[in-house]
Amino acid sequence: MRIIHYIAGVLLLLPQTVSAHEDTASLEEVVITGRRDHLAGEARTASEGIIANMDLAIRPLLRPGDVLEAIPGLIVTQHSGSGKSNQMFLRGFNLDHGTDFATWLDGMPINMRSHGHGQGYTDLNFLIPETIERMRFVKGPYHAELGDFSSAGGVHIDTFRSMPVNKIAITSGENGFHRLLVMGGGALGSVAVSGAIEAQRYQGPWVDVNEDVNKLNGLIKVKGGDDHHRWQASVLHYDNEWNAADQIPQRAVEQGLVMPLGSIDTTLGGQTRRSSFSGEYQANTDEHILRWNAYAIDYQLNLWSNFTYYLDDPVLGDQLEQVDNRTILGGAYHHHWNPAAYPVEHRWGAELRSDAIDTVGLYRTQRRQRMSGIREDTVKERSVGLFYEATWQFSPRWRAVVGARADQYRFDVRAEDSRNTGHKTAYQISPKGSLIFSPSMTTEWYLSAGRGFHSNDARGVTQHADAISGAPVDPVDPLVASTGAEIGLKTQWWNSWNVAASLWYLELDSELTFVGDAGTTEANRSSQRKGIELNNFWTINDIWSLEADFAWTDSQFNHRASEGNDIPGALGTVISTTLSAQFPSGWFGSLRIRYLGNAPLTENGSVQASSTLLSHLSAGWSGKRYALRADILNLLNSDDQDIAYYYASRLADEPLAGVNDRHFHTFEPRQVRLTISLTL
Repeated sequence: MRIIHYIAGVLLLLPQTVSAHEDTASLEEVVITGRRDHLAGEARTASEGIIANMDLAIRPLLRPGDVLEAIPGLIVTQHSGSGKSNQMFLRGFNLDHGTDFATWLDGMPINMRSHGHGQGYTDLNFLIPETIERMRFVKGPYHAELGDFSSAGGVHIDTFRSMPVNKIAITSGENGFHRLLVMGGGALGSVAVSGAIEAQRYQGPWVDVNEDVNKLNGLIKVKGGDDHHRWQASVLHYDNEWNAADQIPQRAVEQGLVMPLGSIDTTLGGQTRRSSFSGEYQANTDEHILRWNAYAIDYQLNLWSNFTYYLDDPVLGDQLEQVDNRTILGGAYHHHWNPAAYPVEHRWGAELRSDAIDTVGLYRTQRRQRMSGIREDTVKERSVGLFYEATWQFSPRWRAVVGARADQYRFDVRAEDSRNTGHKTAYQISPKGSLIFSPSMTTEWYLSAGRGFHSNDARGVTQHADAISGAPVDPVDPLVASTGAEIGLKTQWWNSWNVAASLWYLELDSELTFVGDAGTTEANRSSQRKGIELNNFWTINDIWSLEADFAWTDSQFNHRASEGNDIPGALGTVISTTLSAQFPSGWFGSLRIRYLGNAPLTENGSVQASSTLLSHLSAGWSGKRYALRADILNLLNSDDQDIAYYYASRLADEPLAGVNDRHFHTFEPRQVRLTISLTL
């Protein structure tokens, strides 16, 4: 706690608050104060938008990752402890922990390649929601600047260049939830310094596991420059350890062996650390924006899980430890040229990334003590990406966006089993484009198409022998392509009601599916998805606003197979609505309700995940210096299942072959959290 007190003191002693709105506008930089779905004349597709801090500030959040649910149609769940990455769903994808949805923070990638737990692992627990200035999201593989993990879309999360206020906030709630937030900044000569620090403890609602979350987050940002040249640098540090209540088998609950909030293995959990440094320099002229950024990330995870209990080892149990320890180095150059003499905008750039994974391992454990190793590898994965995109306004009502991306990947794996040691180089060319018709100032039609991809785990790319049995196996494709198209509409009614609608289609050359007895994903058949999205954001008046989103998706494997063609975990229907109010007196409130329809858990569709309904409410009062807030999470105290899977597991006294069953993690019960904050 001494570190917290010290940094908090430094932040609060800085002499003068620097407003985030002092940034000089440029070709691309616009101060965003509210949600922008319309983006007439700016958007390249129907399914992109901007979400600002104002839209997140009063939004009730159970977990930091819940900020992504502000993206229409995207759902965030959890099947384990509060330090593990969230499970996400979008456009018929069970994204697992992030595969096929690319996420960045201040230009740094969050998705982890060849991760110890899952490909594209995206841990958002290090986010401090109050520091987010805006989120820029897109869906589909239609944008040239998006590379790996972006078949379903992606989001750039930008934190404030300067914290908008100096503030201390303290939150306490049921189940031993306590949180301290200190944020602020000021000027030191010509340089602005700002930052935030967060400390959190949480016991959780589970009957036989104390989560004992012990989380520390810190962010320091420094910026300088003028109208034509500016720079910024950031340092982030995140440290967390926790215990976890994982998914449990339905039969154990029905037999009275465990309660819905109980656990089979009570010794699960994890510890993780993430430290990073990043820098950015931008030069502006009347026609050009040149931006360079670089980053270095040090990351570590130890995760203990038990998915099958006593199926593989009837005596010691099936607890596993998954380990990931890596350093990531990377950077990018982006150039935006908007020549005044020609109706064509140009964007091009280059991106570099190198993951040096000292250890990515899987071990058999009991009560978190290693008993034997299953696999331990050293991986080096490098990539280079080049992209170009041109926007041509060839008539007053028509414009075209044409672009392409080229990526090269190098996989190097050193394994204990020499048969799995090897290297591989792969390439991917991804053309993309859109045609936009603007019949009026408030309406645009879009026709978009493109190719995207996700990389596979490097260990699968070079494998020739199963890590457990030693049996021969075939390596998987290094890069898996996706091809999609979309027709859509953005329009604005009455200057206050933004509507976005899209009809889309996507094919994926190889589906990644969850394997319950291994706790990981594996390559599967090719697949296709098609769907409809309808998004509404209505500013009713100066006080009230309403968000209402609907998404329907049909997801199937290609090529008929005896086991069936349904994709396990692919959601069909998502409906969400948020009603918010901001009164001149300072009172505010927000009510969010989301509905998820049934989803198949098996390829033949015989086992389904039940539909779920979840609601959150926040309300409070904010004055010039003081603010009070109450969040009621899971307002209706629903006991629906947050996540569900279907696979074989074995309890202690069951047949050695195990039992195929539904495994689930229930919603956390209703809980109230109270926050008091002081603006300095």
